[in-house]
Amino acid sequence: MVSLVEQGEPLAELARFRGVFYDCLTGRRDALFELADAVLCTDGPVKTLVDLALAPEHRRGHGSLYGALNKGRLDADRLRAELAGLPLPRVGGRLVLAVDVSPWLRPDAATCPDRSFCHTYGRGDAKHQMIPGWPYSFVVALESGRTSWTAVLDAVRLEPGADLAAVTATQLRDVLVRLIAAEQWRAGDPEALVVMDAGYDAPRIAHLLADLPVQNLGRLRSDRVMRRPAPTRAEFAAANPAGGRPPKHGGEFVFGDPATWGNEQVVTTTVTRRYGIAVARAWDRLHPRLTKRAAWLDHDGPLPVIEDTVIRLAVEKLPSGGVNRPVWLWWSGTDADPADVDRCWQVFLRRFDLEHTFRLLKQTLGWTRPRLRDSAAADRWTWLVIAAHTQLRLARPLVADLRRPWERPAEPNKITPARVRRGFRNLHTKAPSPAQAPKPTRPGPGRPPGSKNQRSAARHEVGRVLATGEAYARPSHHKKGTKPRRTATNGQPSS
Repeated sequence: MVSLVEQGEPLAELARFRGVFYDCLTGRRDALFELADAVLCTDGPVKTLVDLALAPEHRRGHGSLYGALNKGRLDADRLRAELAGLPLPRVGGRLVLAVDVSPWLRPDAATCPDRSFCHTYGRGDAKHQMIPGWPYSFVVALESGRTSWTAVLDAVRLEPGADLAAVTATQLRDVLVRLIAAEQWRAGDPEALVVMDAGYDAPRIAHLLADLPVQNLGRLRSDRVMRRPAPTRAEFAAANPAGGRPPKHGGEFVFGDPATWGNEQVVTTTVTRRYGIAVARAWDRLHPRLTKRAAWLDHDGPLPVIEDTVIRLAVEKLPSGGVNRPVWLWWSGTDADPADVDRCWQVFLRRFDLEHTFRLLKQTLGWTRPRLRDSAAADRWTWLVIAAHTQLRLARPLVADLRRPWERPAEPNKITPARVRRGFRNLHTKAPSPAQAPKPTRPGPGRPPGSKNQRSAARHEVGRVLATGEAYARPSHHKKGTKPRRTATNGQPSS
């Protein structure tokens, strides 16, 4: 058990955060606050939203629960600033942020606005699918070592047709500005490191964040082609005595063709417990060849040359026994030494801790369980779940390990978030609740018996954006109950 002396400072920090979180709720705050407590204290995973109204910590009825989500108000900006000021983990004395998108799938919710097609993975032949839903971009702070804990700092719902790289760059900029304002990073500290997967345009994001003290690390597809630095005037003159226009880019570096790699600048070999021998090779000052199209179509002036470091990581085996393929990484730094290369690939492995956070939010805290119609209510519920997860992180050193008989004992300070949640109800009595007791009231009469709803809900198409930048709209002949007219080869309607 945790002694009262050890609980002093962490318990005070938890109580302070609960008070600030209550102040961030500007509309129907008591119902929203008790709803978050019900998420933390209910037994087992959250499977339905209405079941939370039966938790002892939620002293109001189920009508108040739905009314708070639909009509309540939450100051997300103030809550973001509070999350940035909390104690955050470091990796080797450096802030390491991970960014990724997790979808809240709503395939059959035609009455929900602002839905987009979300990329999902499944099993079987159709393992890459696009399913309608609400995609959310999360930014978290990572810890060192194997763990299922992360510190969630921000979440933004992506609008239909949003530019992922531009939205992510803006989100990261806001997070870094808040961290600097909260003195999480000071002058002289190592630059923060942002880790992202292959779905992001890492060079472009690094270009957009070039004025901030941050480095970017992203995974690249294995079919990419990079360019070497352009030759100097002396080198070009020696190779071309007849003269000519000096090239802007050097020779090609094809990931799938080892003949184009040349000599690497750094090679490191590390013996690991789970992956065997890990060999990392780094090539300095490679860059992608940009063209005036897609995201760079409206760029003013000449296109930039973004020179950075490419790392190829090859391991001896995989713990899962799957197909062992090398991993290509892109780091926004240059002139890397062996310590930089090893730090990059080791930090990239920590990015997968974010997947444990997504699994906890969805399967245990019930983030995607409610069938909400309004996207604003979905944002409100998302921030309630983030506040609940933050309270679990602050309560990490305060609770005992209430493990099941078939579970292994956890090491000190390595209790999983799900086990911390088991003991949060015992801690809830020590952390004061600022929510006021509900006032006695009577339920409304409701709809008269036998009457039907005369106002049908509006239906919304899944948001899509064409190559021209215009929003996609389904043709009128696709309305329910009508059939499209066939067209003959000459373009005239057929009989």
